[in-house]
Amino acid sequence: MSTSLSVITESPGSLDVDAVVVGYHAADDGPQPASGAETVDAAFPGGLAKTLSLLGATGAAEEVHSVPTQGALNAPVVVAVGLGAPPGAGAAPDPDAVARAAGAALRSRGTAQHRIALALPAETPELAEAAALGALLGDYAFNRYRTDEDVRSPAAELLVAAGVPGAREAVERAGTIAGAVSLTRDLVNTAPADLVPEDLANIAAEVGRGDGLSVQVLDEQELSDGGYGGLIGVGQGSANPPRLVRLEYTHPEARRTIAFVGKGITFDSGGLSLKPAGSMDWMKSDMGGAAAVLGAMRAIAQLGPAVNAVAYLAIAENMPGGSAQRPSDVLTIYGGKTVEVLNTDAEGRLVMADALVRAQEDSPDLIVDVATLTGAQLVALGTRVFAVMANDDGVREDVHAAATAAGEQSWPMPLPAELRQGLDSTVADIANVPGERWGGMLSAGVFLKEFIDEGVHWAHLDIAGPSFNQGRPFGYTPKGGTGAATRTLVRIAENAANTSAREN
Repeated sequence: MSTSLSVITESPGSLDVDAVVVGYHAADDGPQPASGAETVDAAFPGGLAKTLSLLGATGAAEEVHSVPTQGALNAPVVVAVGLGAPPGAGAAPDPDAVARAAGAALRSRGTAQHRIALALPAETPELAEAAALGALLGDYAFNRYRTDEDVRSPAAELLVAAGVPGAREAVERAGTIAGAVSLTRDLVNTAPADLVPEDLANIAAEVGRGDGLSVQVLDEQELSDGGYGGLIGVGQGSANPPRLVRLEYTHPEARRTIAFVGKGITFDSGGLSLKPAGSMDWMKSDMGGAAAVLGAMRAIAQLGPAVNAVAYLAIAENMPGGSAQRPSDVLTIYGGKTVEVLNTDAEGRLVMADALVRAQEDSPDLIVDVATLTGAQLVALGTRVFAVMANDDGVREDVHAAATAAGEQSWPMPLPAELRQGLDSTVADIANVPGERWGGMLSAGVFLKEFIDEGVHWAHLDIAGPSFNQGRPFGYTPKGGTGAATRTLVRIAENAANTSAREN
C-alpha cells in the first residue's frame, strides 16, 4: 500500500493537513453532524451543517461535498460525506456505512491533497477500523499501465482521529486487510498477457514465501503424472500450461485446519465453446477466486490467528487452441471420478474439482472454495452480492455471517438434490453441465458437491459478479477488480481460531 496510516488523538481542526473528512447524517431538518464532526462543525460560523444545507447536501449515504474552510480550521478544505440516517438512540453507527463513506471521501480527493485527517465516527475500535479500512480501499488505484503522471493518484498520509483504547491495533488490522484486498485487486486488474498461469503461480510463491508460508507448485508434467485431469484438460488448449499452487500457514496453538480453494482461470475465452466478444472483455477477472485466496492467506499470515490454513490455487488458461479439449471429451479428475465435458466454457468447476479432492487430503475441518463460477450468479443475485452454498446448513449460515461481519454482501443459497439428475452422463460418472439452463448457479454448486466426501464440511462462494465492477465506482469499491471475498476468508479463519480459544 502506498498510502500510510496512523492514529491521532488531537482535534482534527488543529492539524496542519490538506483536508479533514467528517461525516453527516440525513435528518429531517437537514444534515446533522456525526460523531467525530462536532468540533469541526462548530468552527464554522453558524455551523458547517448550515453551509452544507445551502449547498444542497442532505447527508445521504456516500454524498460528498468539499467546503473551503476560509481559515476556520488549519486545513484549507473540509470534505463532508454522508452516512445516511442517524443510528437510533444509544446505538452506534453502522461500521460498513462508515467504511463506505470513508471510501467515497477518499475517492474524491484532489491530487494536491496528500495529508488527510479522518474525523469520522470512531468511538469504538470497530468503527476506527472501519473508517481506516474504507479510506484505504477507497484510495486504491491501479497504475501499472498508466503513462500520464496527471492521472496517477499520489500517495496519501491518513490520520485517523480515534482516542478509544484499542483503536491503534484496530487501525493496524485495517492496514493489513486493505493490503490483502489491494493485492487481490491488482491481480484481477492485470492484463491476461502479463498474468499467464506460470506468472500467477510465481507471484503466489513469492507472496507466500515472503510471508512465511510453505509453498508447493505443481507444473504441467507433475499435474499430468498426478492425475489432475481437470487442470490438464482445461489448460491443454493454451500455449501457457496450468499450475496448481499449495500454500500453508501453521500456528503452534492451532486446533483447527481451514482449507481454501480458489479458481484461477487467468483468461477464459470459453475454449471451443467460445464466448461472444461482449462476454469476453472482462474475463481476465476469472482468476478472482484464486486472487482472493492468495490475498487472504497473506493477511492470515500477517495477523497470526491460532488456526492452520492451507490454500490451493487451481490455475489454467482456457483457450481454443488446436489441442483444446472438445465437447464430449471425458476427463478423469484427481481421485478417479470421470467427467463428460459437454461445454468447455464450464471449465472452472473442472479445475476446482481437482483442487477440492486434493484439499481433502489435508483433513481440514472446513473447506471453503471461491470462484467466479457462473454467469447465472449475476442473474440470480446481481453484481454486488455473492452466493454462499454448502453441504451443511450450519456451515452455510456461519459463512454468510462471517461475510456480513467482514462487511461483504452475500446470500445463502440451496443445493437442491433434484438438480443432480440433470448432471447425469451416458458415458461418464457425471457431466459438467446439465441438460437445461435453469438454476445454473445451483447446478454448478451441486457439481462441486459431488467431489466432497461424506462428513467433510464444505462451502462454495460464487463471486462471478461481485469480483469485478464493470460500472461506476461506489463507496470504497473501484471500477475493475474489487477484491471480493478476501475479507470473508480472513474472517472465517479468525472465527475458527476464536472458536478454538473458547473451547480451551
